[in-house]
Amino acid sequence: MQEKDKLETKDGFPLLKMGIGQSLAIFGIASIALLLETRLLIPAISVATGKEPVLFWFIVGGIGMFVPLLITATLILKKEGIVFQPAFLKQRLRFHRMNTGDWLWSFGAIIVIGIMMSGLMKGIEFFIGQMEHQPHFMAFEPLAPERYWLLLIWFPYWVLNIMGEEILWRGTMLPRQELVFGKWTWFFHGIGWGLFHIAFGWQLLVTLLPMLFIQSYVVQRRKNTWIGVVIHGAINGPSFLAIAFGLL
Repeated sequence: MQEKDKLETKDGFPLLKMGIGQSLAIFGIASIALLLETRLLIPAISVATGKEPVLFWFIVGGIGMFVPLLITATLILKKEGIVFQPAFLKQRLRFHRMNTGDWLWSFGAIIVIGIMMSGLMKGIEFFIGQMEHQPHFMAFEPLAPERYWLLLIWFPYWVLNIMGEEILWRGTMLPRQELVFGKWTWFFHGIGWGLFHIAFGWQLLVTLLPMLFIQSYVVQRRKNTWIGVVIHGAINGPSFLAIAFGLL
């Protein structure tokens, strides 16, 4: 570790720069892992068991993707020499108490993202007809009462999804990327986050563009990772529930 590469944050933590190479390596490896899981592993298990793919996405995605993201964040923080105590992690990962401005930015972002995503969906449907609202590895019929048990598996997966991504992408990586990209960090971060979502297919990737960039921008501007949790959770959770109950 070169001393000239180490900078002090306003909270007094030694922080290493994270440029294009390291950022793409982390986003890229996660993207490849997600492609392998969704193109090979999940379909194979689904065919072998005769169960719908979404069940195994919850299991494989949660354990095989989002837990490793948390492990990756832990390894990065350990290399920084961070003390693994709540007060230290809270400051380093920018999990600050949400104030009024944070909530206003969060709700505003959710509204803008929702409007823009809906517009993109309508645009895609206008040009190609019915679009896919869910990737093939999450395909399932709308839930009937006898299948509500799937929601009990979805919920812990959803928590791992949101927290795994936000702790690594926004909490761990974003502050280090800011030392390299400055005010444009949200743009380069959004591109990397989009790379992670390639497995979802081009239609959903295009639809996700507003969230990829707007959420990254707001979290960078407010320097509060809880904002990412709020926006990500508010877009991700209700969208799945809408699909699950046949509303999309």
